[in-house]
Amino acid sequence: MKSHKLVTLLLAGSLLGATSCKKDLLEQTNPNTLSVAQYWLSADDANRGIIACYSGVQQYACYGHSWQFITARSDESYSQSPFVELAVFTRFVQANNNFFISAYAWNDYYRTIYRTNQALNHIPTITMDAALKSQYIAEARFVRALMYFDLASFFGNVPLILEDPTVTTRVKQVTPAEVEAQVITDLQAAIPDLPASYSASQLGRATKGAAQALLAKMYMQQHKYQEASALFTTIIGSGKYSLVPNYLDNFTESNENNSESLFEVQYTGSVLDVGQGQDNASASEGYDRPNFFGPPVYSFADVQPRQWLTAAYTDSTTALVPGTNKHAIDPRRDVSIISALNPDRFYGKTFAELGYNPSQQYWRKYLNDRTRTTPENFTSGINFRVIRYADVLLLQAEALNELGQTAAAIPLVKQVRDRVGLATPTTFDQNSLRLYMRDERGRELAGEGQRWFDINRWGLLDNQAGLNYLIAKDPDFTNFVLGKSKLLPLPQTDIDLDPTIKQNPGY
Repeated sequence: MKSHKLVTLLLAGSLLGATSCKKDLLEQTNPNTLSVAQYWLSADDANRGIIACYSGVQQYACYGHSWQFITARSDESYSQSPFVELAVFTRFVQANNNFFISAYAWNDYYRTIYRTNQALNHIPTITMDAALKSQYIAEARFVRALMYFDLASFFGNVPLILEDPTVTTRVKQVTPAEVEAQVITDLQAAIPDLPASYSASQLGRATKGAAQALLAKMYMQQHKYQEASALFTTIIGSGKYSLVPNYLDNFTESNENNSESLFEVQYTGSVLDVGQGQDNASASEGYDRPNFFGPPVYSFADVQPRQWLTAAYTDSTTALVPGTNKHAIDPRRDVSIISALNPDRFYGKTFAELGYNPSQQYWRKYLNDRTRTTPENFTSGINFRVIRYADVLLLQAEALNELGQTAAAIPLVKQVRDRVGLATPTTFDQNSLRLYMRDERGRELAGEGQRWFDINRWGLLDNQAGLNYLIAKDPDFTNFVLGKSKLLPLPQTDIDLDPTIKQNPGY
């Protein structure tokens, strides 16, 4: 090995000596890498380029890992992680503006946006089937919109990049409203050219319904209830989606891409050559969350559900359990949470057999505890459901209620509760339904990351009254600083590279 390296160095030295007078020595094309001019030539190139966009969404620092921790800062979760920097991150204490959870997310989101911009710049020049070309362009727009949807919520004032940048490109930093406007533009352009569904071999690609739902969710965050409701009406009326009979089927590997799923990130449990966080052809495509959001021993147990959420599953609409003065339990609790109250077995053992403190509870959604007795790892094959039909129904109910159509909203809530065998109260006025929905969305979507967007949309992060509501459920919000903590700090490394990028207020 050493002699081989010596020969290589000698050859390199000879080459340098023979060609040192040539100015273009350091401007050679890497023969092992396709250039842009060599790549975007065929329909197959376009397809691979779009798959690379979806690969970005799948990445460790997007939905595979960082997104899960960023959204865990809501009032439904907390952290007792021995990794102190992570634990204080969920408590709105972030001394390091390059903390890997947020900084990695920033990098992977923009890496994915770079891929979508390449696709949008080059696919139009390819000679190929016109309808397929339009579909690929629409898919790239959907992925870019999804990335900017999250960036607007997490970081707010971000660079808006819509073209292929070069090393000298300087992109304008814009406001959250400008980012949201681009999300709307991309999705409005994408919807007409996306198919309603795909063949079995193409599952996981963005559909028309997925783009409509994401656009409606963007309108909901902006309180544009009329526009959101019109899109939800279209989705519901399409007949393409329905609630699966078994709530659990939304969180297992064996029931992926089902009738309730509008968009989900595709993962595989195959163990490949390179581990988590890598972005190359031989890297793992496993879902990282189960290794961090489960019970001790079987995961790192970095994030846990709050006690108020566990208690919220005691359903007051049900009859008393015979021989007790207690109401029956909402069955969604035991699908979502591992606790001493849950009679199930986890990794083949009861809660008592696991020896956990009865005062503790742990997330269960997306775990593999029903199919294995060994600890989780970095290669879970469970797909992450980004948009579910139940979410659509509850958001439509919220939109209708805000539009003063409370009576029309209640049957949509009833659909969601009927699925798990629960009655739905009917004596609501607008305000009481508004407050009820805060808990109902918590019960249905527990641990799915939607709560961060909910408390943002409800204005609870914008004033002291909202914070007081959150503090009563989650004392970590005592550290929340109005005008600062809603947004993450921009990575200092990027500000150092481009001083025109300004840090978010308060950091």
